[in-house]
Amino acid sequence: MRDLETIRLALTAAETGHLVLATLHTSSASQSVDRIIDVFPAAEKSMVRFMLAESLRAVVSQTLIKKNGGGRVAALEVMIATPAVKNLIREEKISQLYSTMQLSREEGMQTLEQHLEELVKSGIVSPEKASARALNRKALRLNGD
Repeated sequence: MRDLETIRLALTAAETGHLVLATLHTSSASQSVDRIIDVFPAAEKSMVRFMLAESLRAVVSQTLIKKNGGGRVAALEVMIATPAVKNLIREEKISQLYSTMQLSREEGMQTLEQHLEELVKSGIVSPEKASARALNRKALRLNGD
């Protein structure tokens, strides 16, 4: 989704019960939510937050990382639209989505940093490659840090 018209169409379709799968060029789930809302004029942002909160089901953000031994693997950030997530979107508290994802593993969510840690622990990627891809290096715990 690259422009206001396309995003507006996607939101309308989702609101009317259609399955909408869309891509955005962002690096995290919260950036995706921000991008969707920010493309709208100021007068519409409140309504868009409500529409998005009601229709969103999940956001998956991915990046490819070189694997140890060659090839690439996807590192994923997953945000499920739970009641808490929907409420944060409606109330314009997008900055709190990251901590909600961190604390909601049992609901299927994970931050990019959590998945990077798993990839390092399983020996799929090196700590250096994981650290270079982390969006929040302070949240990344590698090598017992």
